[in-house]
Order: sequence, then C-alpha cells, then structure tokens
Amino acid sequence: MTQDMEESAETLGDINLTLGMLNIEDNISKENIYSHLTSIVQNTDILDDAIVQRLIYYASKDMRDNNILRETRMLAGEVLVSLAAHDFNSVMYEVQSNFRILELPNEFIVLALAELATSYVSQSIPFMMMTLLTMQTMLRLAEEERMKGVFCIALEKFSKAVYQYVNHWRDFPYPRLDANRLSDKIFMLFRFIMEKWAPTASPVQTLAIVKAHGPTVSLLLHREDLCDYALDQVPWLLNQYKDKDIDFHVTQSLKQVLTAVVLYDAALPKGLRKTIFSNLLHQVCRVAEPPVKENEIEASSCFLILAHSNPADLMEFFDEQLRSNNETIRTGVLTLLRSAINAEEPKLRDHITSIERTLKVVMGDLSIKVLWPRILTFVVPAEYTGTLGYLFSIIRSLMMAEERKKNNALESTALVVSTGAVKLPSPQQLLARLLVISMLASLGKFRGTGAIGLLKTLPEIIHPKLVDLWKTRLPELLQSLEGKNTSIVLWETMLLQLLKESLWKINDIAWTIQLSRDFNQQMGSYSNTSIEKKFLWKALGTTLASCQDTDFVSSQIKEFLIAPTQLGDQRQGITSILGYCAENHLDTVLKVLKTFQDREKFFMNRCKGIFSGKKSLTKTDVMAIYGAVALHAPKSQLLTRLDQDIVSQVLFLYSQCSQVLGMSVMNKDMDLQMSFTRSITEIGIAVQDAGDQRFKFSYKEVLLGYMLDFIRDEPLDSLASPVRWKALIAIRYLSKLKPQLSLNDNLNILEENIRRLLPLPPLKKLKDEGETDKDKEHISFLYERSMDALGRLLRTMMWDNEKGEDCQEMFSLLRMWLVSQKDWERERAFEITAKVLTNDIEAPEDFRIGSLLGLLAPHSCDTLPTIRQAAASSTVGLFCIKGICLEVERLQDLQEGLQCDDVQVQIKISSKLAKIVSKLIPNEEILTFLEESLDGLETLNPNCTKACGIWMVTALKEQGAALEEQLLEILNMIYHHMPVLRQKEESFQFMLEAISQIASFHMDAVVANILQKPLPFDRDTKTLWKALAENTASSGKLLRVLTDKLENELEDDIAGLEAISVACALYEVVSAGTPVTSLYPELFTLLLKLVSCTLGQKMPTSGLSHRRRVMPQGERQQTPDPCRLSTTTLKCVQDQAMKEGLAKESDEGDNLWTLLSSPGTHHVGVCALARSIVPWQHGVILDIMEHLFSSLTSSSENYRITGTAFFSELMKEPIIWKHGNLREVLILMDQSAWDANTTLRQMAIRGLGNAASGAPHKVKKHKQIILESVIRGLYHLARTEVVCESLKALNKILELLTDQDVSFYFKEIVLQTRTFFEDEQDDVRLTAIFLFENLASLTGRRWKIFFAEEIKKSMISFLLHLWDPNPKIRTACRDVLVVCIPFLGLHELYGVLDHLLDGQDLPRARDFYRQLCVKLAKRNQEILWILHTHSFTFFSSNWEMIRSAAVKLTDAIVLNLTNQYMQLLDKEQLTTRLQALRQDPCISVQRAAEAALQTLLRRCKEITILL
Repeated sequence: MTQDMEESAETLGDINLTLGMLNIEDNISKENIYSHLTSIVQNTDILDDAIVQRLIYYASKDMRDNNILRETRMLAGEVLVSLAAHDFNSVMYEVQSNFRILELPNEFIVLALAELATSYVSQSIPFMMMTLLTMQTMLRLAEEERMKGVFCIALEKFSKAVYQYVNHWRDFPYPRLDANRLSDKIFMLFRFIMEKWAPTASPVQTLAIVKAHGPTVSLLLHREDLCDYALDQVPWLLNQYKDKDIDFHVTQSLKQVLTAVVLYDAALPKGLRKTIFSNLLHQVCRVAEPPVKENEIEASSCFLILAHSNPADLMEFFDEQLRSNNETIRTGVLTLLRSAINAEEPKLRDHITSIERTLKVVMGDLSIKVLWPRILTFVVPAEYTGTLGYLFSIIRSLMMAEERKKNNALESTALVVSTGAVKLPSPQQLLARLLVISMLASLGKFRGTGAIGLLKTLPEIIHPKLVDLWKTRLPELLQSLEGKNTSIVLWETMLLQLLKESLWKINDIAWTIQLSRDFNQQMGSYSNTSIEKKFLWKALGTTLASCQDTDFVSSQIKEFLIAPTQLGDQRQGITSILGYCAENHLDTVLKVLKTFQDREKFFMNRCKGIFSGKKSLTKTDVMAIYGAVALHAPKSQLLTRLDQDIVSQVLFLYSQCSQVLGMSVMNKDMDLQMSFTRSITEIGIAVQDAGDQRFKFSYKEVLLGYMLDFIRDEPLDSLASPVRWKALIAIRYLSKLKPQLSLNDNLNILEENIRRLLPLPPLKKLKDEGETDKDKEHISFLYERSMDALGRLLRTMMWDNEKGEDCQEMFSLLRMWLVSQKDWERERAFEITAKVLTNDIEAPEDFRIGSLLGLLAPHSCDTLPTIRQAAASSTVGLFCIKGICLEVERLQDLQEGLQCDDVQVQIKISSKLAKIVSKLIPNEEILTFLEESLDGLETLNPNCTKACGIWMVTALKEQGAALEEQLLEILNMIYHHMPVLRQKEESFQFMLEAISQIASFHMDAVVANILQKPLPFDRDTKTLWKALAENTASSGKLLRVLTDKLENELEDDIAGLEAISVACALYEVVSAGTPVTSLYPELFTLLLKLVSCTLGQKMPTSGLSHRRRVMPQGERQQTPDPCRLSTTTLKCVQDQAMKEGLAKESDEGDNLWTLLSSPGTHHVGVCALARSIVPWQHGVILDIMEHLFSSLTSSSENYRITGTAFFSELMKEPIIWKHGNLREVLILMDQSAWDANTTLRQMAIRGLGNAASGAPHKVKKHKQIILESVIRGLYHLARTEVVCESLKALNKILELLTDQDVSFYFKEIVLQTRTFFEDEQDDVRLTAIFLFENLASLTGRRWKIFFAEEIKKSMISFLLHLWDPNPKIRTACRDVLVVCIPFLGLHELYGVLDHLLDGQDLPRARDFYRQLCVKLAKRNQEILWILHTHSFTFFSSNWEMIRSAAVKLTDAIVLNLTNQYMQLLDKEQLTTRLQALRQDPCISVQRAAEAALQTLLRRCKEITILL
C-alpha cells in the first residue's frame, strides 16, 4: 500500500511538473511533453480530477492551434482521447463545444470525435445523434481535400461504432436507443459523399471513401428500406479495383459488406453476385502481375463467406471457370476450393464432392460424350435416391461440357443423345421422378434443387414441345428458390402448375396416360408420410385431370376405389387423387363414386373394414373423398351438384355410421368425427371460393349444429382430441356462407366456443396428462391450434359484419376473460384478441376503438410476457383496422422488448407505445377510452393499473387540446370514480394527473367546473386543487386563471359566493407551494379587497354543501364565515410571499389576521399588513399601489377604508414617494379626511400625517389644505380615534413647518390641543402633550405671550400627570415642563425638575410639589394661584394617582400662598372638597386629603392670629 501511494504521489508530481511546462511557447519541447503525457495517462489507473481538467484544457487548446506543428497537434489529440478513460463526459463536452453547427471545424476536432467513437463505443453512442446532425451541416462547407478526407475517416469510425451497437445493443449499459435514427443520419452523410465527392475524387480522397464504404454499407444493410440502396453502391466499390495500392482496401471493404449480407440475411442480386465473383477471382488470379499477398488473403476470406451464404451459385461459377482454358484461373479456383474444403464449411460438402468428380472426368476421361447417358439410368430406380444429388450435378456438368465441345468442334448433336447400348429411362419416367424429387427443393435439400436444375437441361429429352415453355418457366422456378426456402405449399402449387402447363403443351393423350402410369409405378418408392409421397398423389390426380380420355380416367378411379391399398395410405391417397382429378372430371368422379357406393355394399360395414385390416374403403373414407372433390371441383359446376350429389351423401354416410341396429345414437368415434368435420370444412371452403353471392347453402344451420355438438361434447378438463380444433375451423368457413345468421345466433355460437376453450386448465396441467413426451408435445400442438382456430373464428364472424356495433358486441364476449383473475385465462383471451385485431383487417367505418384501447393497452404490463406482447399487438392492431398508419418496425421492436420481466422496462415500453399511438385516437372516442381507463384503475392489478394510468395521462397529454366539447362529460366521469379510486393511492394519483393534464389545455373550463363544488370544499375537491397546483407546468396558469376570475367577481366591489369559492381554491393552490411572485401584487390586492367586501357578511345558504356529516353529540356544524375564509387565503398568500422574499413578518404576528377579519379592527389590520410589505421590493409595492388605487374612490365604504388604511401606511415611505405617484393619493386622502365615516377620516388623517415622513416637500407645498383637514379632526369629539390621529398627524406635520407657516392656525391648534390633556385615552393625552411641546417651537413673536398664558392654564395638567399611570405620559409631562418653563421666566424651577430628569426614581409627590411651590411662591404667586384655581377639577379625576397628586399639590399651594392670596381662598369650598376626598376609595387620596385639611386649618389659624 505504501509503495502504491508513493508511486501515485510521484506520478502526480510528474504530471504537475509537465503541466507547468506546457505554458512554454516552445513547440518542439511540447512534442516531447505530449509524448510523455500520453504514456502517463494511458498507464495510470486513477488521476486527480483537477489534473484531468487541466490536461483536457491544454490538450484541446494545442490540438486546435494551427501555429503548432502537425505532429504535436496529433499527439495532443492522442492525449485528449486517452483522458476520456478518466473523464469521458468532460472530454466529450470539450470536443463538442468546438464542433458547432454550420461552422467548419478544426480537422483534429473531427479526428478526435472519430477516435472517441472507436475507442469508447458505449459512452459515445448517446452523443452520436448530436454529432451526426452537426456533421451533416458541415459537409457542404468542406472544400479542401484534407478536410473531405477527415470527414470520410469520421464517417468510417462512426459507422463502425453504430454497427457494433446495432448488433450488440444488449451489451450496452443503458436502455435501447433508436438505432434507425442513427443509421438515417449515416445514410444521409454517405449519400452526400457518394453523390457530391466520389465522382470527382482524387486518388487520395478515393482511398478515404473506399475505407468508409465498407463500414457504412454494412451498417445500412440492417435496414430493409435502405438495403437496396446499400447494395447499389457495391458496383462503385468494385470499380475501384485499379491500383494494387488501393485494391487491398477495396477488398477489405467488400469483405465487410459480405459479412453484413450474411449477418442480416440480405439477398444479393444474381448479377451483382457474379460481378463480385469475377472481381474477387481476378484479385486471386492476376495474370499481368502477381497479387499482393494481403489482398489475396482478404479475397480468399471473401470467397469463404460466399461459400457459406451462396454455395450453389459459387460452385456453379467455379464449375464454369474450371472449364476455362486459362491455367492461372484454373489454378486459382483449385486453390480456393482447397481453402473451402480446409475450412470445413458444412454447406460445401455436397458441392465439393460433385466438383471433385467433375474435375476427374474433365481431366482424364476421354469418353465424356457417352458418360452422362449412363449416369442418367440411375435417376429413376428408388435404390439410388440417396445419391441423386451427386448424380444430378455430374449429369449437368457432363452435359454442359459436351455442349461446349459440340459448339467448338461443330460436331453433330446426334452424339449427345447417342447412347449406344445404354437404355435411357422413358421421358415420362424421368419427368415423374424428377418432379417428385424437385419437391424437396422447398426444404432446401440438395437433390431437390439438383432435380429441378436437371429438368432445366432436359426439355428436349422429355418432350420437344417443352423447350420453349421450360426455357421460361424453369428459371422462374429456380429464381423463387434463391436466398431462402420457399413455402412447401407454394412450391407444390408451382410444380403442379408446371405439370399442368407441360401436359397442356404436349397435348398427347397417350403420353399423358403413360405419365399417370409412371406416377403410379412410383407409389412404393416413398414412405406414406414423406413429402414426396404426398406430392405424388397430387401429381397423379393432376395428370388424370389433364387426361382427355374419360374412360381411362373412370377406370383408374374405379381401380383406386376397389384396391386403395396400392396407394399406401388409402384415405389420404385416394382423397388427393380423386380431389385433384375432379378439377376437370367432376361428373366422372361423382358418377364413379355413386356407382361404387351402390355396388360395393360391403364397404358400408365400417367395423368390418377396420377389423379386416382396412383393405377396403369405409364410409368414413368416402366422406373424406366427397370433401376433397368439392374442394377441387370447378367453381362453375360445383354449386349445382353440391346439395344433391355431395352434401346429402356426406350426411347420409355420417348418419349411417351413427346408427346401431337401425337407431341413431351419438357417435363419439373420433375418426368419424374428424372425417366428417374435414369434409364439411372443405365443402365450406369450396362454396366460399365459388364466389356466388346469390347462392344460399341450405345445409348451413344443420352442419353448424353438428359442429357445435362436437365441441360441447369435448371435456373441459383435458385436451387430447383434435375434434374441437377442427370443428372450430369448420364453423368458421360455414359462418361465411349465405344465408347470414342473425346477430344473436352469431353471439351464441361464439359464446359457446369461448366457454368451451378459455376455461381449460393451464397448459402445463393439460400437458401433465400426457404419459410420454410425444403425448405432451401433441397436447401442446392441439392447444395452440385450437386457440388459433378460435381466434380466427372470432375474427371472421366479427369482421364479416358491416355494423361496427355488432362487431363490438361480439368482441365484448371476451371482456370477462380479458380481465380474469387467472393468468392463463387472460393469456388465452389476449392471444385470441391479437389474432382478431390484425393489420390486414378493415373494420366498419362506425367501429369504435376507444373503449377497446382502454381495455387492452394497460395489459402491456401484465404478469405474463405473452399477455404483454399480445396486448401491445392488439393495441397496434386497433389502429391498423381503422386504417391509421403506424411506425410498424419501431412498434415491433417495442413489442419484443415486452418479453423482459423487469417491470420498469415494461412500464417504459408501454409508455413509449402510449406516446406513439395516443395522438392517433379519434377525438370522438377519447371519452370511451377514458371511461374504460378509469374502470381499469379501479380493478386491474398494480402493474396494469400503473400502465392504465400512464396511457390515460398520455392520451390526455396528446389530445387534450381537442377535448373542449367533451370536457364537462370527462370531468363528471372522473368525479364519479373519485370515491372508489381514493381507496387506491396510485390510481388516485393518476386520476389527479389526468385532471392536471386536462387543465393544462383547458384551464379556464376546468377551474370553472371545480369552482361549482359547494362550500366548504370537501376533501376530494381540495385534493383536486392541490393536484392542479402541483403540476409545475401549469400551476402558474392556474394561478393566473383564478386571479382573473377573482378580479371579474369583484369588479363591482361586491363579493358573491363565486368570489369566496375562488378564494378557497386559491388557498389550496398556494398552500401547495405554488410560487406567487409573478402575480403577487394583483393577488394581494384582490384578496385584500375580498376581505374588505366580506366584512361582516354571512355565507349564502345556496353555496353551502348539503352533504350529511356525522357530528359529535351536542355539536353543531358551523356555518363558514366568508371573511374568515378570505382572510385565511390572504394569510396563505402572505406566507408564500415571505418565503419568496416579497413580504416580511407582520409586527402584529398572527394577531394581524384577527384584526383584519373583524369589522371593528379591520383598518388596524390593514395598516399592519401594509407594514409587512418589504420596502426594498419597489416594483411589488408600486404594482400593489396601482391595483389598489381604485379603492380610494370605490363605491364600497369598506373598500375605501381598506385602501385608505393601506395607503396611509405607505405615505410615510420616502422611497415609495420617489418611485410612485402619490400626489393623487394625497389629494384623495385630503378629501376623505372630511368623510362622514369616522374610520375613513381617521385613516385619511393618518395618511396625511405620514406624508410628512414620506414627502415633506409635498406637505409644505399643500400645508394649508392639509392643516385644515387635520385640524378639523380635532373637533370630532365623538370618536377619540379621529382626534388622536389628528394630534399625531399635527405632530408630524408641524415638525416640517415654521412659525410663519403655522401662524394662522396656531391659536386654534393650541386651544384644541389643551382640551385633550385630560382625555381618558392614554394615547390621546400623550399625543396632545407631545403636540403642545412641539407647538412651543412655533410661537414666534406673535403668539409668544398667548402661548405663555396657555402654559399657565395647562401647567396644572403637566404637574399632576407627572404621576400619570402611564409612564410615557409622565415622561412627556416632564419634557413639556422643561420646554415651557422659559416662557414663564421660572428658570429656578429647573433645579426642582432635576430629579425628574436624572432618570432616577421619582421623588415623593408631596416633597416635589412643596419644593415647586416654594420656588413659585418666591417668583410668581400668580401662577401658584392659577394652579390652585384649576386644581379642583382634578379632585374628581378617574385616576386615583391624579386625585392624590392634585390634593398634594393643593396642600403645597396652600402652604405657600401669601396671606393676601389666602384671604382670597374659598376656604369653605376647599374644606368641603377635601373632606369629601377623605372618603375616597383610595387610601393614598384619603391621607393626602387629611394632610391638606390640616395644612389649610393651620394656615387659616395663622392668618386669624395675624389679623
């Protein structure tokens, strides 16, 4: 560990040192530095992130620097690419940032991207689309040859990376990307280069294109739609074989293309294959100069690939080349053959053996002209069947060699057919044998293709008339075999058609009769179950059908009926032969059959036929024959013979087989049931193929009854019989025939069949009944075929209807099974559904897919992969049957992905499917789709529920814009499901998301709908609002809509029920965290207006919810208060605004909202609310002011109060005066100061006073108007609030004014102010004292004496209130005394007041007053007397402390009055008053009164003595 740490530290130091050197401008040293860095970066496992970032910076910068040597830039680029191993994203970001659209990049940036794509394929693929899109915009800008070459290199690297991803995407660590999009861009780049650059490219540029050619074409071959284009580019590549310096790269690219051809099973056109063969052989067998070794090796590798993919064509090419006179070519071919043999390619073994034999003959046998006829004799005998492949190849090779020699030597063709002693097989024998063996070509067997190839060379030997026909038809047959195995049925049909045409061309009865005999002779050559034997029966029947000798045909049929064992499997053989024979000889076949039935009565005993080894035909066999005859009969003749000569015979034979001793019983012989069912099926097919719409099949209902009986008799707990399967097929074909059944009949048939199949036990349990593996395999086979037959039956009966409603009713029979709780039943139902809903169906125009889509799509996330894939397939099928085009390839890829058991992957795929198809749902069917989806949310399993929700939400997202007309129905439907869905959390969330999606398109309508819910909102309604709010994409729009609605509802300054509902909705929305910044000013003012307009209102009863609620006993349900609801919403908005920094906590705390919602304190709350708006949010405040300005002139008195109160607080903010226009507000407030409403006056006066703080210049300017308005408030004695507000306002205003400004109003203000010194309201007293103190500074000369007199009158109040219960008033009185003393010239009193000013405890009142009065007695007895005359009124003060102080002051005054003033004293009145105070409730007052009385008595005695 220590050593590792030391090495790491050493490396880190080394890199840091190196990084420091990169700043040096020495380019030569940089080359060494980057060489060193490359080694370090590539050999160090972990690098510090900071170092990596620095290295990326320097490497990128130097790589792009054109002033640095090219070698150094290359090294810098190598370092940059190596750093991707440590931080790929940072490197890619750096490179992409210098790779910009429509800008020609630095060449090293392109090379770096190319190298990243090669070295880090997995990490590069997610960035590939962006890279290719950008590169596409650059190609047209590239003019220099070097830049074009760089782009070619990039195309090469990118193609290789995408090619690797396409073929190994499962190994990549992220979900599958759409590779087709990448290959589309590669295709566009490649096409541009091939069209614009390639034609005029220089040799150097051509080499770059050649190198890119192989990887690019290889990639494009994986796309069927681009395959042809890709192969069309190969000739250009082959044309570049010009210079041995470039040939190797051409061959290398060609090898890549051929490898991709094999990988993607692409078909090389024959002409292109031959061109490739020739060019590659030229690379191996150069004549003028020896080939380059590495090119020769690559060319040999190409031949090995071709030997694997096209062995037959390659061997044919080699065969031709071996017959060349050029020894170099022969040697080269032999060398390639040897390589192929050494490679042990399985597909070459038969071909190589054939070639080796041919070579021996060509090289050494001089009697080549008579060899192939000898070999031809081995073709027909059955014992040589195993060697036929080699024999056919040898014969063809010998005949071709003989043909060339003949042409060269101008020899007679007689030599070719001259066989000497060799006895050739007859033409009919050869044709019969080769045609039967040719059937194996459909299985890809060598001898099958060899047989058809040999026929191509033998037309003259078979019959001269066939030369022209086969010259055309046989190449067509061979062409159909190219590239892949042909369908057995199709190949069989083609061979039989060739046989028909050949016999018609020959037109020789004897020749045809002989051919039929030769076919018959081969019956023992093949096993009964072989494909050759089955074809042989049909070929024999076809030959008889072509024979014009009806007597011969009749005799042959009789022979087969009497001795059927010669055919091998007598039922299958006789059925095939007579069926195909009936194509041209219906009358003959039916006549012979009827004669056979009448004459050969013994065959009627079915049991005898069975126990005797079944050497003769049974009734069951003949039933099967009738079916085959009907199937192959000429359509023009069938219907007239059907009822009497075919169907009636089949029913007669079946009834005979079902009788015991002449009595009909239910026969459960499976062989009989199967033959009967097969015969009925073939009859149904034949009638349908006849195409006569007027024909009514009279036996339709009877036969349907038989088939349904068969199905009903099958057990519901096992599946060992194919009867159910075959009966379903028969019913399907019968159902198509006229007369049509009624809808009820069709429904009954379908329901019966569904009920007999879908409830079967699970397949595993069914298979467990099998004793052997073969039994289990057979049960599995029957299960698959039965389900397929049921699906086809339902599909047929559904889509044969012209009414979409009938189709949907039939499909509804599957509904209960599609949602079954049993997995296997759902699986069967969905597999059947997938067969019904296929893309080759055209549904009736009125067929509706909405409901079915909602039913099927969610099961794309069901428990079983088969259900998931079937659900996806059915979903796609729904759109196809409506003629709606889809991205088939992409959807197929998605369906394949549903095999994955990872639920998250399933959900993701289902979501992608939903996005693709949801936009295609017909608008008129969205409602039924949503209804079905909501039902699914209630009932489906968790995974399907999730998928159901995703589909529903996706559909609304894609089509929500077009749902305006259906909106009300959709919302009501959702509300209907809410109570149930609330019990399923995930389903409920999807439902809420659905509403959010609808709202994102139709917010106004959705909001209006939900607002109709009764108040107070219930839990579900609240949840809806919160869900809409939590949708971040539309929450802003929701808030905007609600705000607009509230504005509309409050337009007349009246709050109705709708406005209250909006407020409740806003509460739910904002409380969910919806940002309010953008709408805060408007929202704030509207809600404040609503609070104002609902003050004191009661909730209208029409808006209350009438839902019954269970309340505790004795408790009554409270009626909601509209103002409280509005206030709660405003509080919620304010809380959110505080979170967003738009407001601050109110100085009233939560009490603010109580104040705001109470009519008596509303204005107080508004003021507090105004103070909570943060002053630095100028824009917010100004917007609020703009919205609230109309309140000042509102018709609603409450709202005027609200607005005035709010603005009154804002008036004191200078910043608001600066940015906002408050002049008009000031004018309106001045007007409101005269309003009859006292609260409004109070707020207006407050605003005028606050304006002194906010806009002193405005106050000075309008001082007269403002003073008059404020002074008038002093006369509103009925409301002390107005008085107090006026006093406060005057305090603020007077601070701005001079004595001259106030002179006119000074006396009035002073006099009015003095009247409030004894007001019961502390605030009024305090404010009045403050104002009087301020007035002292505004006396001027004019009012100084007046003011001094007023001080004398007021002094008693100031002195007494030094002991006011309110400490603030005590302090104010002390301060005002200090200010007023100079006016009286009593400076000596300052010493007495010192104790009041030093901040210590107050002195005792008695002591203070005695000291004061002593001073006054010495200076001014008049003031002392004035104090006495005013003191009586305070004896009855409500405050005991004032009463006590008044008595104590009187005591001090009496004690210090001169004798003169004592004589003026009304002693009797004073005595009476003091005696009354001795009874005061307050002990302090009693004691003071007693003391004052004593002082009075003592002074009176003193005066009496003096007198």
